[in-house]
Amino acid sequence: MIHSRKPSESPTGGFSFENSRRNTVLDSSLSEFGYKTPHARKTGTTIAGVVFKDGVILGADTRATDDMVVATKNCWKIHYIAPKIYCCGAGVAADAQITTQILASNVELHTLNTGRPPLVAMVTRQLKQMLFRYQGHISSSLIVGGVDETGAHLYSIYPHGSYDKLPFLTMGSGASAAVSVFEDRFKPCMELEEAKKLVRDAIAAGIFCDLGSGSNVDLCVITEAGAENLRGYEQLATKGKREGVYRYNPGTTTVLTKTVTPLSLDLVDECVHTMDTE
Repeated sequence: MIHSRKPSESPTGGFSFENSRRNTVLDSSLSEFGYKTPHARKTGTTIAGVVFKDGVILGADTRATDDMVVATKNCWKIHYIAPKIYCCGAGVAADAQITTQILASNVELHTLNTGRPPLVAMVTRQLKQMLFRYQGHISSSLIVGGVDETGAHLYSIYPHGSYDKLPFLTMGSGASAAVSVFEDRFKPCMELEEAKKLVRDAIAAGIFCDLGSGSNVDLCVITEAGAENLRGYEQLATKGKREGVYRYNPGTTTVLTKTVTPLSLDLVDECVHTMDTE
């Protein structure tokens, strides 16, 4: 490590920027050899949750992206943790799925060991400790919601292990659009249908205002009686009907230049397979 002070000097109070200086030197060294330092991967998702009178409602969109490519239009982003505790994942899909699977297994073992149903606070603590242990290299932002013997709870956990506990939460690239809906219309002790419509509208705002979010709205309603997964609660981004005829005759677009590059190929191996027609 490159130090900015001499070894004989005693450390003083305040912030230390030694790693920043080290990173600058490493960046310049790697660029000389044609390499680039790794950067955080930008992903797209809109997830949200709200506490209502009888429990918690979680919501998510269903679009999974790989850079600017839509990988799947119907991705399930609400993961099972316990019978009355679920988790929404944003970020890298593989990280969110394997993290929640590991946690669901640990929570089940904890329940069998103690003989008591899990608490939402305990699940949140295990999650934030796991993410903090990996110092942000697990790229998953999570919203944990559930109902236990102490009531309904809603937490958000960030990739580095920090967390919040609020009556409504949004995360992902469409969070800024979704949180504006919550801040405008949220009120304590909402009824079930009113809360479902609020979460639906929040996810819809993220879908329409963010290119990384899209397709359908999924909801999960968690109460003292259990959890109800509303898969495909509403389909927002439907394919429109083509009004005109977009066909052009050959030669409509002029070919300005044409280049033919012959390839010299050698036959290395030839194999003939007989097709079974019966």
